[in-house]
Amino acid sequence: MYRAIAKNKRNTVFIILFFLAIIGGLGWLAAWVYQDLTIVIVTLVIATAYALFQYFTADRQALAMSGAIELHSKADHPRLWRTVENLSITTGTPMPRVFVISDPAPNAFATGRDPEHAVVAATTGLLEIMDDAELEGVMAHELGHVRNYDIRLSMIVFGLVVAVGFISDMLVRMTFFGRGNNQNPVVLVFGLVAMLIAPLVASLVQVAVSRQREYLADATGAMTTRHPDALARALEKLEVYGRPMRRQNSSMAHLWIADPLKPGAIARLFATHPPITERVKRLEQMGGAF
Repeated sequence: MYRAIAKNKRNTVFIILFFLAIIGGLGWLAAWVYQDLTIVIVTLVIATAYALFQYFTADRQALAMSGAIELHSKADHPRLWRTVENLSITTGTPMPRVFVISDPAPNAFATGRDPEHAVVAATTGLLEIMDDAELEGVMAHELGHVRNYDIRLSMIVFGLVVAVGFISDMLVRMTFFGRGNNQNPVVLVFGLVAMLIAPLVASLVQVAVSRQREYLADATGAMTTRHPDALARALEKLEVYGRPMRRQNSSMAHLWIADPLKPGAIARLFATHPPITERVKRLEQMGGAF
């Protein structure tokens, strides 16, 4: 179990380093093509500023986009509050702020920049269909994201995806609207390829990071409750009763425990979550080890 968690953490680090290499490579190529190092400097400054902005505000953005309502005390929703509180005590994690989202689609997410500034949220649909053990498994999964600092990682990755998009957009604009050697056909082709390939690669990396995070949070949640079968049952219910969220936003799709967008066959290539059947299989294998 611990070896699996350590492996996922290492893989996540490698993926982030690869992501940074993509951004650095695009910046260097842009500077080389246009013979202007200012491009790299401006890009890095804007990307850094945006990443800092996301670091401090992404949790509020996610809560606003999902329409979440905060629970201020146990009396607001005793069952959910008690579940999160007990798990926080068990794991020694600071009690996160708890929110409920009025939506029949069963789902949950966690966000924030660190365990001291964490948020967990669950939909009314999730609370209706889960028994106590299953709800505990789901919230242990979300607290796993908090404990593993996945919540911070997700914000950093989101900022890097936007940075790649900014660089590729800048390249194509300079290609079409620039002057002098920017009208060279070779440069035009370079700009078009950068526009198409860079965001695609960035999206694939984001998917890979998100999928690793979900496997790791499943493992962490199972270790916390010592009851991986309960989380497996919860995931199976999410598969059966899952439906698109009322307030969908692709930029925060990776935060949820189950994909809130329910993509079609082609879009599944870029789905932010691994197949639930694979997650259930891994949890069942973990159950046999306890």
